[in-house]
Amino acid sequence: MSVKTGSSFGNSYNRDLLSKFHENTKNSADMTDTVVVPRTIFKGYLAIMTGTTFVTLGSALSQHKRLSSCLKVGGLLTSLYGTWAFVRPYIVKDTKGVDRTK
Repeated sequence: MSVKTGSSFGNSYNRDLLSKFHENTKNSADMTDTVVVPRTIFKGYLAIMTGTTFVTLGSALSQHKRLSSCLKVGGLLTSLYGTWAFVRPYIVKDTKGVDRTK
């Protein structure tokens, strides 16, 4: 009985799967195209999603009043920060990383 090591496990399958994707794509940029997102917008998105999760957990744990309140307040504050981080590059044009040229 042979056990495959972590480095060789699944590599041939992954290559075959990726080659099938590359063969069937009409535009090669579809596989490698990325969108550059400023870090603050990404942090804002994560904070909004985390805040929403905290508020949902706080609502689900309504029988534990103190924990529920802490989760709800923490979620609202986290979502508020996420909103600021998400919108800040558009409001404050002098923020580092915001391209000001057209």
